[in-house]
Amino acid sequence: MLGEYRITGRRTSEIAASVEAGVASGALPPGSLLPPMRELAGVLGVNPNTVAAAYRTLRERGVIETDGRRGSRVRSRPSSTPRDALRMAVPPGVRDIAQGNPDVSLLPSLDGPLAAAARRYGRAPTLYGEDPVAPDLARIARADFDADGVPSGPVAVTSGALDAIERVLTAHLRPGDAVAVEDPGWGGALDLVPALGLRTLPVAVDDDGPRADAVARTLAAGARALMVTSRAQNPTGAAVSAERAGELRELLARHPGVLLIEDDHGNGIVDLPLHPLGGVTRHWVLIRSTAKAYGPDLRLAVLTGDEVTLDRVRGRQRLGPGWVSRLLQDAVAELWTSHAVDRAAVARAYAERRDALVEALRERGVRAHGRSGLNVWVPVADETVVVTRLLAAGWGVAAGAVFRVEAGPGVRLTVSQLEVAEVPVLADAVAAAVRPGVAGGRGD
Repeated sequence: MLGEYRITGRRTSEIAASVEAGVASGALPPGSLLPPMRELAGVLGVNPNTVAAAYRTLRERGVIETDGRRGSRVRSRPSSTPRDALRMAVPPGVRDIAQGNPDVSLLPSLDGPLAAAARRYGRAPTLYGEDPVAPDLARIARADFDADGVPSGPVAVTSGALDAIERVLTAHLRPGDAVAVEDPGWGGALDLVPALGLRTLPVAVDDDGPRADAVARTLAAGARALMVTSRAQNPTGAAVSAERAGELRELLARHPGVLLIEDDHGNGIVDLPLHPLGGVTRHWVLIRSTAKAYGPDLRLAVLTGDEVTLDRVRGRQRLGPGWVSRLLQDAVAELWTSHAVDRAAVARAYAERRDALVEALRERGVRAHGRSGLNVWVPVADETVVVTRLLAAGWGVAAGAVFRVEAGPGVRLTVSQLEVAEVPVLADAVAAAVRPGVAGGRGD
């Protein structure tokens, strides 16, 4: 069961630490089956409740997973190993289109907005006890939500989208609950769910977003929450269409107790309309980050949702960081009101590169996906082979393992650093890397 490795300890913390040490050293490789709790308790001479508590701690940390009578096993990739650690280093001289960053030439200057925020602070410094959300930011964010048909609700501000997702999940779920997550999907979310002690239920994705049949299966399997990327899904570029939104809303209406989390990843960088799903279930949120349109270092996201969820998020936030800097919020409000980013122009710039690459690959017999956003997803037969061949050809791409649970292999190409003139050269390199045996789909 464990080979020669011996779990030791008398206390909950000691037993958990012993297992973690085995995982970290490689003595307990992924998939290792841990002893039944009563059996281990007998070996260690402790109460079974002590071992049960240790196993619970390990589940909450994302080190192990428990599957009923099948027992507890070391996760295939413990959450202590972030997916970023799986990325292949791009050698000097190789064009890096693996990072997923926006085009810095399309990001606005922050000099003016930060200066304006500083002047406002000089007139009225933010003190303890004030509203954690800057009034101007809340007003503009709520108006944008209204314009896109997002149901009414209060506004909160967090330090980015992943911070918002974590706060919403912990506001409603407990360790062991199941969360339906897009597959392939954002590596950050795929890491976060097990790190919170939650179970991941993968949901297949096509160009129109999460497939309705896959969502139905996870809801029937007991998913307590569903995470959906509205637009510019990472890594596939999927965007929820009007028809798909109708199907998903109909499904969710039959499961009103499910927590819905929508991440509008493409806000500000895509020109496709938003088709929100919120309001069908009792608890829901829609999140918009400033990262892609205004710069990742702003670390700010706005969210709206039902009153209970937003109240819990803001209440727990008060017990931690308190609030996101109002200086930062005022700077973002200034960016919005001054129209520092021409959203239509940014959307066109990314669409021109993305569409050109998808079409060039199609002409070369390579199937690719990229309906919106910064990325193109190419299904392949063997990720390692394709990534290695592309490196040799001078292109660094992201292996799909960073984004997958059960979905078929693929590679992600970020178009933000590309010039349109480079597209044919890249398409030739990709076509050469995937042959022979070009993959025909995403395993769906």
